Amino acid sequence: MTHGASETVRFQTPEGMTLVGDRWGKSSGTPVLLLHGGGQTRHSWGRTAHTLAGKGCYCVSLDLRGHGDSDYAREADYRIDSFVRDISHVASSFSLPPVLVGASLGGIICLLFAGESHGNVASGLVLVDVAPRVEDAGVERILSFMQSHQEGFLSLDEAALAVSQYLGHRSPPEDLKGLEKNLRRGADGRFHWHWDASLLTDFNMAEARNERRFYAAAQALTIPMLLVRGLLSDVVSQDVVNEFFEAVPQARHVDISGAAHTVAGDSNQAFTQAVVDFIEEIS
Repeated sequence: MTHGASETVRFQTPEGMTLVGDRWGKSSGTPVLLLHGGGQTRHSWGRTAHTLAGKGCYCVSLDLRGHGDSDYAREADYRIDSFVRDISHVASSFSLPPVLVGASLGGIICLLFAGESHGNVASGLVLVDVAPRVEDAGVERILSFMQSHQEGFLSLDEAALAVSQYLGHRSPPEDLKGLEKNLRRGADGRFHWHWDASLLTDFNMAEARNERRFYAAAQALTIPMLLVRGLLSDVVSQDVVNEFFEAVPQARHVDISGAAHTVAGDSNQAFTQAVVDFIEEIS
């Protein structure tokens, strides 16, 4: 497999769930595991994974349980610890501890996995616009968008308009192929987001906002850590950044101008370069 092509890979968890991912690059390369945010899919990382593979990395971008082509959880089990168990299983498939790259929900999962595990389970951690504490207003805006349009969209253009209105800082895409990967065609013929709607009703927000636990995990880490923030983010403010580095002074920080919470999609080239630089430095 060349670095320019991806290959679908499936992981069977001890619970009997199937998690679906894309892998890029040669298995002998520096291992990197990429986890998307809530309500997104593994396709969020396509351009970044392609570039990393070209730099000698072996990347796996994964659909979290309840997202994309991965199984929806039995009995709507979307507890944080269940996500962490899934990632522990996937990470163990690498020949060496991987660099973990996680956006939003994916970042918290990576943080808990790396910070609460015994032994050397990761070689580095990149948190993408997420920290142990985040701004409530930004999170509420995300949840409000996820809760809207539950009836789906009549067309891709209608979905693109909704996304454009939500992401007011970003120009509407001319090519809708990327957006289509985050949607599924329902039996009603409409386009729906490609994630389990039970996430909205069964996800434990109190558990997902456990700042004390998240800070303890971050402070337990001895591996290199990078926080990548969108400069326009309403989720990770400068106050959040300052607080994080006061508690975790060994971490590093990069701001991406022109990007908000959806950093990798907003300014992919600058974001990817920050991750490349980090991996090359720690490798």
